[in-house]
Amino acid sequence: MMRLGGRARGLHLLVPLMAGRLFKVSALATAVCASSGFYLYNRKLNLDDLSVIRFGRAAATTAIISFDYLTAFKHVEYGTEEYWAVRSKVHLRSAERLRDLCCANRGTFIKVGQHLGALDYLLPEEYTSTLKVLHSRAPQSSMQEIQQVIREDLGKELSELFVAFEEKPHGAASLAQVHKAVLHDGRTVAIKVQHPKVQSQSVKDIVMMEVLVKGVHWLCPDFAFMWLVDEAKKNMPLELDFLREGQNAEKVANMLAHFPFLKVPKIHWELSTKRILTMEFAEGGQVNDREYMKKHGINVNETKG
Repeated sequence: MMRLGGRARGLHLLVPLMAGRLFKVSALATAVCASSGFYLYNRKLNLDDLSVIRFGRAAATTAIISFDYLTAFKHVEYGTEEYWAVRSKVHLRSAERLRDLCCANRGTFIKVGQHLGALDYLLPEEYTSTLKVLHSRAPQSSMQEIQQVIREDLGKELSELFVAFEEKPHGAASLAQVHKAVLHDGRTVAIKVQHPKVQSQSVKDIVMMEVLVKGVHWLCPDFAFMWLVDEAKKNMPLELDFLREGQNAEKVANMLAHFPFLKVPKIHWELSTKRILTMEFAEGGQVNDREYMKKHGINVNETKG
């Protein structure tokens, strides 16, 4: 849909056919949403726990965005000032709808949205600037959910494992969040805990994205983003395996051990699983925090040999 502008001259010839297809897709999405809402009302379940609700939300958003692109340029001449103004507005509307979808479905959707927000070289500026906010709007799991994951994976309560555990996370991302804690022997650790539903939802979410992307490609043959789904299918299982992350951290520590200024936190394997990564807590600041650098006398222009 992002490359539609380059072929807008012939677009009006395809609109009736595509609009007919889109009407069928929209009708199906509406039926899915309605039936899902009725089911939810009767069962009193959490929206985000239901794949049918997540799919209905994604399908409806995809249908709305596709219809917007298919109809917005119908009476606009390609190359005119009006055309470029309309295109920018459609990009922005679509990006905002996509952002809202990612925030609503969370997990894998936010991860993919963050990836899209970094594609400055490929996507229009309206998309990248809108989706970049997903880096700072990652959801947080409740303390009850964090305790549940720790209980399930480590088989113990927080009080049995830690003397102190900070409830407010030091950071939250699309797949996990990090808490500071103190072990019974006095060592301070950072414990990265995966959001409880991400593991079970990720496979379904990727299949959902694959179906929707193929549907958009069917409507708009110029839309060629299947590679993004392929990347998610390949990398998401790896990112959700925190034991692999810990192993990679140790490999990096060994490879770069000759750099005395570089600190790679030690992994506490006895308190780590596929969904939990416990490591040595290291004080520090963001690499882009100029105030932190200035306060600690770090010269950002200095190179280390």
